[in-house]
Amino acid sequence: MTDLPPFRADHVGSLLRPAALLTAREDHAAGRISGEDLRAAEDTAIREVVAMQKEVGLRSATDGEFRRTSWHMDFIYRLGGVSSSDESIKVRFENADGVIEFSTAALRVDGPVRLRETIFADDFTFLREVAGDSITPKLTIPSPSMVHYRGGPAALDPTVYLDEELFWADLSQAYAEQIAAVAELGCTYLQLDDTSLAYLNDPQQRAELAARGDDAEHQHLRYIRQINTALAARPDGLRVTTHMCRGNFRSSWAAEGGYDFVAEALFSELAVDGFFLEYDDPRSGSFAPLRFVPPGKMVVLGLVTTKRGELESKDDLKRRIEEASRYVPLEQLCLSPQCGFSSTVDGNSLTYDEQVAKLALIVEVASEVWG
Repeated sequence: MTDLPPFRADHVGSLLRPAALLTAREDHAAGRISGEDLRAAEDTAIREVVAMQKEVGLRSATDGEFRRTSWHMDFIYRLGGVSSSDESIKVRFENADGVIEFSTAALRVDGPVRLRETIFADDFTFLREVAGDSITPKLTIPSPSMVHYRGGPAALDPTVYLDEELFWADLSQAYAEQIAAVAELGCTYLQLDDTSLAYLNDPQQRAELAARGDDAEHQHLRYIRQINTALAARPDGLRVTTHMCRGNFRSSWAAEGGYDFVAEALFSELAVDGFFLEYDDPRSGSFAPLRFVPPGKMVVLGLVTTKRGELESKDDLKRRIEEASRYVPLEQLCLSPQCGFSSTVDGNSLTYDEQVAKLALIVEVASEVWG
């Protein structure tokens, strides 16, 4: 097994919220319990889910994102200068049964982007204490790209950022400060979640961006450059990965297409230690884009789906790992689910036991493949 993250058997981050926690959230929203009571319920649920991750044999643990409503907006709205708009946007998700339309508040950058406080500081500190020395605590946060992708230039108040370059400079600086701060808290494993770099492989998504005035053909190059700027001064000892998927809401997706459009720039230029890649069905394309992955970079193959409970075959997983190894050496590969199990509080369509079985399967297959 590799001694540094990402590990041979790993996972993306979010986990199904237990029923008791969902009830506590409802009670808090209705005013039946206090914020302290909700925090206590979260603490209990996180202790239990970290114990589960240890029990199945994982070497990294997250808090399941149990204190969040969504994987990204709980972070983004805590950046200075970013707020929700009165307008709403509709996001179209698809699944085997049809279409889900999800409405959410539009994002507005109405002030200078700043890091006002270390975001998720208390959350990570609690996770680190619960994890102890036997498992590596991992913090997941949205990539800088996600602050831009939802609204694009139109989300920037022109009285604040008439020049978009100033926005990018401030955003990267805020992220650089966040990264340094979480490292000070003892974080050695940070993941930047980024759907945009996967969405941009979809011609329909690029067409939508072009229609709103973005340079869709080169957007990924901007995003890669800004992430690298945010990471340029990262502390020694901090391992950073990125995770890319095409949407993960109630077992549905928003985009499709292989990694071909972004692959050469993404794999050769993005200054991360590893890539968590969605590869659980044909929507993700072939492994051929992995030929651009340079030596020393890890690829975490998301071959185990979180969108349904049916357990994958060990033989099928091993066959696909072998297929991927034709493009990138086996020693640079790892195994994980294709995405989180609950990117939003709603969760995907599978049970807790099915979730645990999938994590255990990943550990077993990784042990058999890599020893």
